[in-house]
Amino acid sequence: MGTEKVEIVKARTDKRDYKSIILPNSLQLLLIIDPDTDKCAASMNVGVGSFSDPSGLEGLAHFLEHMLFYKSEKYPVEDSYSKYITEHGGSTNAFTASEQTNYYFDVNKDGFEEALDRFAQFFTKPLMPPDATMREIKAVDSENQKNLLSDGWRMHQLQKHISAEDHPFHKFSTGNWDTLEVKPKAKGLDTREELLKFYKENYSANLMRLVVYTNESLDKIRNLVEEKFQDIRNTNRSSFHHPGQPCTSEHLQILVRTVPIKQGHKLRIVWPVTPEIHHYMEGPCRYLGHLIGHEGEGSLYSVLKTFGWATGLSAGESDWNLDFSFFKVTIDLTDAGHEHMQDIIGLLFKYIELLQKSGVCKWIFEEILIQCPVFMKLSAVCETKFHYQDKVPPISYVVNIASNMQQYPQKDWLTGSSLPSKFSPSVIQTVLDQLSPNNVRIFWESRNFEGHTDQVEPWYGTAYSIEKVTDSVIQGWVLSAPDENLHLPAPNIFIPTDLSLKTVQEKVKFPVLLSRSSYSALWYKPDTLFSIPKAYVKIDFHCPYAGNSPETEVLTHIFTELLMDYLNEYAYYAQVAGLYYHIDHSDGFQVTLLGYNHKLRILLETIVEKIATFRVKTDRFSVIKETVTKEYQNLKYQQPYQQAMHYCSLILQDQTRPWVEHLEVLPLLQAEDLAKFVPVLLSRTFFECYVAGNIESHEAESMVRHIEDVLFKSPKPLCQPLFSSQHLTNRVVKLESGINYFYPSEGLNSDDENSALVHYIQVGRDDFKLNVKLQLFALVAKQPAFHQLRSVEQLGYITALVQRNDCGIGGLQFIIQSTVKGPGDIGQRVEAFLKVFETKLREMTNDEFKSNVNALIDMKLEKHKNLREESSFFWREIDNGTLRFDRKDFEMMLYNFSYSIRPELN
Repeated sequence: MGTEKVEIVKARTDKRDYKSIILPNSLQLLLIIDPDTDKCAASMNVGVGSFSDPSGLEGLAHFLEHMLFYKSEKYPVEDSYSKYITEHGGSTNAFTASEQTNYYFDVNKDGFEEALDRFAQFFTKPLMPPDATMREIKAVDSENQKNLLSDGWRMHQLQKHISAEDHPFHKFSTGNWDTLEVKPKAKGLDTREELLKFYKENYSANLMRLVVYTNESLDKIRNLVEEKFQDIRNTNRSSFHHPGQPCTSEHLQILVRTVPIKQGHKLRIVWPVTPEIHHYMEGPCRYLGHLIGHEGEGSLYSVLKTFGWATGLSAGESDWNLDFSFFKVTIDLTDAGHEHMQDIIGLLFKYIELLQKSGVCKWIFEEILIQCPVFMKLSAVCETKFHYQDKVPPISYVVNIASNMQQYPQKDWLTGSSLPSKFSPSVIQTVLDQLSPNNVRIFWESRNFEGHTDQVEPWYGTAYSIEKVTDSVIQGWVLSAPDENLHLPAPNIFIPTDLSLKTVQEKVKFPVLLSRSSYSALWYKPDTLFSIPKAYVKIDFHCPYAGNSPETEVLTHIFTELLMDYLNEYAYYAQVAGLYYHIDHSDGFQVTLLGYNHKLRILLETIVEKIATFRVKTDRFSVIKETVTKEYQNLKYQQPYQQAMHYCSLILQDQTRPWVEHLEVLPLLQAEDLAKFVPVLLSRTFFECYVAGNIESHEAESMVRHIEDVLFKSPKPLCQPLFSSQHLTNRVVKLESGINYFYPSEGLNSDDENSALVHYIQVGRDDFKLNVKLQLFALVAKQPAFHQLRSVEQLGYITALVQRNDCGIGGLQFIIQSTVKGPGDIGQRVEAFLKVFETKLREMTNDEFKSNVNALIDMKLEKHKNLREESSFFWREIDNGTLRFDRKDFEMMLYNFSYSIRPELN
C-alpha cells in the first residue's frame, strides 16, 4: 500500500486532515479525518457510466447501479444493506452519469465499520439475484416514466439526439422497459447475463476512487479500508474515451424549433468548445460565463430586460468531459421576446463582439478569479468563496471529492476548478473565438410551434424541426439588432475586504429575544460554532391584508417579484461576491440575506429603501404578470405526487387557496390595482427579525431601528403597527381519531400516465413525548415501507415514508407515485403494509428497540454543519410559534427514558 506525498490544497479554515493512499490493487482513495464529525460517510466513484452501455442495451450501467444494492455473498439477506444504514441513522443512494457511477452513504459513527464492510461488497462479491432482475427493470422503467414529461430531460435528450449517431453523446442513458427487456429478449439476449458481463468487464479497481470521511485515527481507518477494499479485482481496465466531437458540420449552424411541455419560451444557444478541464487553472469558460451571464447595467441581460424580452439568462460550460464540451447560454423569453428571437441572437453576438474588441481584461480576471494585487486588501470572489466555504454534510462532501478524483490531479482534489490562478489571455481567447456564428446550435422552445414541426425525438417523443442558419444570416441579425449601449461590468463594490471575526462575549447556545415593540421583534444568535465571516438575516413582514382574497395573494406575489426585479442590476454584484438575498411571499413577505457580513448592511438598507419608495412601472408589471401567470399555468404539469401534496396542504391548513383561484383572477389585474394595493398591504404590519452569525448584538439592534425609522417613523409613515386582533395565527384542521378521509382528484395533466397517493396520518400537536414516538416509528418503518412497497410490490419509483409538520402539528405520510396502480389500490397496499408492520413492531426485541433508540440519539447529537442549517432550525421554531430552541436537548432526555415509551410506541 503506497501513500502519495503531494500536498492537497485545502481551505484556510479547514481543520480536517487528508491522506491519499493507493492500495495494492490500484484503488486510489482519500481518507478524511474529522474528529468533530457527527456522521461518517463514504463515496465510491467508478469511472464507468452510460457512455459504456452496449449498443441495444441502453441503460445497462444505470440498471447495474440499481442491482448492486440488493445483496452480496457476505450479506445474503435482500435489502439488508439499506436496512442497516437506515437503522443506524444514515442514508444511501447512487447516480449514473455519462462516464461515472457514484455510490455513497452516511451513517452514525458507531455503525460506520459494518456499514463500510457492507458497502465494500458492492465491488467485491455482489449478488444480483435472478428474481430481482425483473423487479428492478420495472423500477428503472418507472424512473424513466417519471421523466417523460420533464422539459429538462426532454430538451437534454434532444440535444444529444441531434449529434453524431456513432458518438456516445447521442445515446439514451437511463434505460426503460423496451431497452432492458423487450429488445434484448427479441435478440435472444439475457439481460442479467449481460449485466454480469458488464460488471465483470468494467468494474475494475484501477477505475475506482474512494473517499472515506471518519472521526477515527488515521492508522485505524487505513487498516480498516485496506482490509475491506483490497479484494476488489483489478483488470487494469482503460478509462473510457471517445476522441472527437459529438457534433459534425451537419449538427452545427442549425436552428431547432421544439415544443416543450410547459408554457413559456426559451432559447438555448450552444457551442462546442475546448473542454475547460484542460485549462482549469486559466478558467476560460468561467471568465466568459461571468461576463455573458452578468446581470448588471450594460450587460446583455440588462438590455434584454429593458426591452421586456427576457426574464432570465445564464451562461457557462455544460456536458463536459476530457474529450468534448459545450458552452451554453440559456435565455428565458417573454411573449414579446419570442417575437424578437432574431434580435436577441443578434444582441448576444454583439456582446460577444464587444468581448472580442475589449480583449481579455486582466482586472476582471483578477477580481473574479485570483487575489488582486492592485486593490491590495481585496480578495477575489473565487478565492474568498473557497477559503471561507461553509462546511457541508459529509455525504455531500465525499461525493464531490470522489468525482474530482477522476478528473483532477491530486493537489486539486478539493478545489476542482474553483481556484483559477493563471491569467492567460490566449487560452480565454481560444474559447471566445469558438463562440462564433459558424459553430453555433440554437434550440428555440415554445408551445407556439405545436403543429408546425416535422420530426419526433424517439425516446421522449419531443416534437421538433431543424433548419440551417448560416454565418451570413446571423450577421444579418446582428446588423438589424437594436443599437444598445452594451458594456463590461463595473468593479464590484460588494467584494468583502473585512473578513475578521467578531468577538463573542458570551457563548450563547440559543437565540435570544433582544427587543420587542409594537413594530417588531428581534431574535439574535451570534456565531459560536462556525468561525466564518458570514451572517444570516431573516425579516418576516406579517401583513394581514396580504391574505384577504385570491386577488390580494396574487398582488403580494407580484409585489415581491417586482421588488427583486427593481433590485436586480444593483444586487447582482452582491450575489457574485457571495452575498445572497431573496424576497418571498406568504401571509405578507419575507426578506432573507445570507453571506459575508461585511457589506450586508448596505444591501439591506437598499432593499428597505426600495420597499419604502416602491412605485409600479407599467412595463415591468406586464412582464412580471406574464411570468407569474405562466408559473401558475405550469403547476398543472407538476408530478402527480406534488399535486397530491398540494391538495393535502389545502385540506389541512387554514387560509390556504388552490392555485387555480389565483390563475382565475390574474387576467383581470392591472398595474393600477397593484399601485393601490401596496400602500394597503404595508399600512398595517409587524416584522419579526432573526439575525445570526458574525454580527454583534448592537449591529442587529441598529438594523431593526433603521427599518422601523424608514417604514414606521418617517414624517409620513408607510406602516402602522398591527391591531391586537390582526396578529396572525396558524391553524390546522384536526382530524378525528378513528375516521378515514378519502379525497380523490383527477390529475391535471391528461398526458401524464402516473397516478399518486399521499396517505397522511395526523399524530398531534407539538409534544415532546409524542414527537419522540413519531420519530422512532418513522425510523423503524421507513426502510421496510420502501422495500415492501417499492422493491417487492413495485408500486412505483417514487415511494417514501416521511414525517410531516404543519405549523407544529406532527404527522406521517406515505408518498407513492405509480403507473401500474391507481390511488385506491395503492391505499389498500399501504393499509396492508401497516397491518403487517404492526405485528413486526410488537415482535421487536428489546435489543432491536434499543438499537433504534441509540440511532436516534446519535442523530439528535448531530451538530449543525453551517450557519444556514442552524438558522433554518431556529427560524422554524420562531415561525411555528413553538420557540423550543432546546428541542433536541429535551428529546434526548426522553430517549434516555425510552423504555418507558416502548409499550405506547407499539
